[in-house]
Amino acid sequence: MKSNNLFAHLKSDVASGLVVFLVALPLCLGIALASGAPLFAGIITGIIGGIVVGFLSQSHISVSGPAAGLTAIVFVAITDLGYEAFLIAVILAGAMQLILGFLKAGSISNYFPSNVIEGMLAGIGVIILIQQIPKALGSDVEVSSGFGIFAELFAAFQDIRPGILIITAASLAVLIIWTKVPALKKLKLVPGALVAVAIGILINQIFIMTNSSLVVSSEYLVSLPVPTSFEEFKGIFVTPSYSDILNPGVWIVAITITIVASIETLLCIEATERLDPLKRSVNTNVELKAQGIGNIIAGALGGLPMTSVVVRSSANANAGAKTKMSAIVHGLLLLICVLSIPTILNMIPMATLAAILLLIGYKLANPSTIKHFWARGKYQFIPFIATLLAVVFLGLLNGVVLGLIISAVFVLKGNLKKAYFFRKEEYKNGEVFHVDLAQEVSFLNKAAIKLTLNNLPDNSKVIIDASDTVYIAQDVLDLINEFKMIGAEDKDIEVVLVGFKEAYNLENDIKSNDEVYTKKRVLKEEKISELFHH
Repeated sequence: MKSNNLFAHLKSDVASGLVVFLVALPLCLGIALASGAPLFAGIITGIIGGIVVGFLSQSHISVSGPAAGLTAIVFVAITDLGYEAFLIAVILAGAMQLILGFLKAGSISNYFPSNVIEGMLAGIGVIILIQQIPKALGSDVEVSSGFGIFAELFAAFQDIRPGILIITAASLAVLIIWTKVPALKKLKLVPGALVAVAIGILINQIFIMTNSSLVVSSEYLVSLPVPTSFEEFKGIFVTPSYSDILNPGVWIVAITITIVASIETLLCIEATERLDPLKRSVNTNVELKAQGIGNIIAGALGGLPMTSVVVRSSANANAGAKTKMSAIVHGLLLLICVLSIPTILNMIPMATLAAILLLIGYKLANPSTIKHFWARGKYQFIPFIATLLAVVFLGLLNGVVLGLIISAVFVLKGNLKKAYFFRKEEYKNGEVFHVDLAQEVSFLNKAAIKLTLNNLPDNSKVIIDASDTVYIAQDVLDLINEFKMIGAEDKDIEVVLVGFKEAYNLENDIKSNDEVYTKKRVLKEEKISELFHH
């Protein structure tokens, strides 16, 4: 039975909220790390995504929080603008999402080709992998974007800390085993990421107790603020630099976040609707408004931008969530956790978070996705791979724009080919060329049709058929009329027009419903001789 009562399924929702909390905690920290932001910022966004967006959203299954898909944008933005100015961009992005919701732009994701979206996500996955490799090795090398990443990665492999590498390897082993061993996959209340965190802490504690040289020092551990008073707690929130609202760079980042976060959210909502056992539909415009309000609050409190996240949402559905109370519970647990046990959280090695992110990056840039688009042909693969590479080497926004341009070129090319069908057939009285126009013929098709007509051999016969056409651009009509009246006469070409509407002001030689046609729309042999005069 469908219910909007938040307390109708409290038992199952509290249990699933606990599962999502355990999944979200290491992800909030890890995504903040990958974004180059304060780790506490990831927790802030997780709390707001759970409590605020969870309450405002109409989705009963989806869970919002900091997203891996935004890390590349956030990292570059923080580097270029500074954190306080970046927070203004987050607030502006939230305001833009709110406006999009009121403008009923919830279907915006339908207008982006799937190959470009998948290429963008795969490119982000590669960026996450590249950025986390040095942290997984214990290297202090910072990997930037662009073609210099190869040299920087090489330098990172020259600066390895064995203790950190051991923790990374152990964490990766746990994460992989947890997803591969069927018996462990059934332990829904114990997410692999949480086990990896526990293993990472345990290994480092063993190093400490044995006075090993492999001990991971505090600079390579999570560093969350530990307030001892309410005043100290208030002081850990970063205040946005509102004076930077006129900075053009801030607006560019805000628009980029708006586009990527909105698309990622809408795609996640589409996916979670399928996971919902009660098959409830979600008003995507309401979701955009909820996300917008969440991002405005997150930016104001010093948090990262958020989206609806597939990892959390699928964990929520699998754990048996019935209403959005589950997402709210997960947010409340994050809040309680950061207030009560920050000292324990500060024992987590960064290497474990890097391992979690390496697996996320691999899932986003999975080789099977590349194979999938390769198998779908060049018109799907080229925009996909171009977007992926451009995102990695030229930046996310440039990569998406390039992918959209290439995809649009292929669409136009496909439309040009489908504007008409050209064939040559043999009849008793000789060869006849057929130009059958498609349902829609735009001005973009003029050049191709003109080339075809101009290349017809002298003394030939051609039938131009518009029987199936709904729309023909005036430019194309003028071209056909000019060809029949002038061009064809110059080359002794006999032209027959078929099926042109009266509104086109072109005189048909025969009507489209003339008996001249068979059901297969091929002219009868005996009628061909009547149409063309020798």
